[in-house]
Amino acid sequence: MRSERIPAFLDGYGAIHSFRSAGLGRGKNQSRSKLMPGLRAAIEAAGLKDGGTISFHHHLRNGDSVVNMVLMEIAAMGIRGITVAASSIFPVHAPMVDHIREGVVGGLLTAYASGPVARAISRGELAAPVVLQTHGGRARAIASGELKIDVAFIAAPTADAFGNINGTDGPAACGTLGYAMVDAAHARRVVAITDNLVPFPASPIDIAQDQVDYVVEVEAIGNPAGIVSGTTRATSDPVGLAIAETAGKVIAASGLLEDGFSFQTGAGGISLAVAAQVRKLMHERAVRGSFASGGITGYIVDMLDEGLFGALLDVQCFDLKAVASYRRHPAHHCMSASMYANPHQRGAVVDQLDVMVLGAAEIDLAFNVNVTTGSDGVIIGGSGGHADAAKGARLALVTTRLHAAGIAKVVDRVTTVTTPGETIDVLVTEKGVAVNPRRPDLAERFLSHGIDVLPIERLRDLARAGASVAIAPPSAGSEGSVGRVVAVVEYRDGSVIDVVRQADHLA
Repeated sequence: MRSERIPAFLDGYGAIHSFRSAGLGRGKNQSRSKLMPGLRAAIEAAGLKDGGTISFHHHLRNGDSVVNMVLMEIAAMGIRGITVAASSIFPVHAPMVDHIREGVVGGLLTAYASGPVARAISRGELAAPVVLQTHGGRARAIASGELKIDVAFIAAPTADAFGNINGTDGPAACGTLGYAMVDAAHARRVVAITDNLVPFPASPIDIAQDQVDYVVEVEAIGNPAGIVSGTTRATSDPVGLAIAETAGKVIAASGLLEDGFSFQTGAGGISLAVAAQVRKLMHERAVRGSFASGGITGYIVDMLDEGLFGALLDVQCFDLKAVASYRRHPAHHCMSASMYANPHQRGAVVDQLDVMVLGAAEIDLAFNVNVTTGSDGVIIGGSGGHADAAKGARLALVTTRLHAAGIAKVVDRVTTVTTPGETIDVLVTEKGVAVNPRRPDLAERFLSHGIDVLPIERLRDLARAGASVAIAPPSAGSEGSVGRVVAVVEYRDGSVIDVVRQADHLA
């Protein structure tokens, strides 16, 4: 009943909806827990139906158990035609192949895929083309509503019963939760799955209770041995070390290695050896950088601890040293995948990078890079942040051997374009350095510092001469191929940069 003191309408305010009840019929604080009795109950409460879209993050990497347990429960419930939007897929997710064959999984979007699922995609076992995104492109699609997630399942190393989550503690501690943050912020329903339920409030809080609908406690969310390695090591191979040394000279000659320098590199052996070279140069030149970013390794943590960088911006911890650093160091920050690389966000960290060190499965005469398929057209990975960081960095530097397993890596045309050549500045190999013709300024600087610059065609010739395995053009992705498209390769803005065609030679 409306109080006589309160009018039905008030100029400058509008129509008035009068208070009726605080809803205390069941007593105060009736929602003190979001804990569900099991995974099935959470899926039912979230309202997942046939044809729905679910998402997962990959901070547990090849130690993840959550994807498999969720899909198993969905299959047992008789739900079919689900689209899986996972930030990455690893060999541990092999059971998904059976779910594809049985119609439980009808679609897949991911930034990276390796192992049995990737091979099943290449064989054409999924009826709909898989969408291969960049990390920034995935964040953009989710944040914009282009990719609508019905239920996000978040592997939570630590959680309380009201849904506060962190990745720093628990038996499956993985450090930052940057990829899951985007899903949590935009999914229609969010389910936290944890094997370390703690009293309220969990502390610290990486994903807060106001973004989580349900909490499920399970025996184990993952195998720590597969989540991160105890140590991630730089290469000790002489060829790799020679490439890293040259890369260090290139970075020094670029003019970017000065106070305020920002840097990102991957976790591969050569990339870590480049990081070691940069560390040495920064000490020698007394350079203090502003930040290092990306997936963080122990090598980068050491540089923070030594005062070489003022901060780390971390979307994913790659080893145990990085996990420990995030737990203890106030300047080791978590960033969401959107903050990291979303091209339509108010500001992406990749756009602040001076130098990014990238790898390549193949690179061609136009400096296009492939990290999506092998030369046989079979999916072996995906962009991840490759294309994002290449676009943002002032110096995008690719390091690669000229050949691997007898196969040339500098080619006329890459099998699949992951990162467009216009965003790649320099190629460093064991036989020399090539500079993109778009960057004559860099070529001039390198020559003035005594670095030999070769045409990329010369490196192609050397790679071809040293190759011992001749690769026939694959049906997947070849120019003029009429084979069925099994995957669409999206650039970070959602445009299609290439397609992957069915690899008919796979058993």
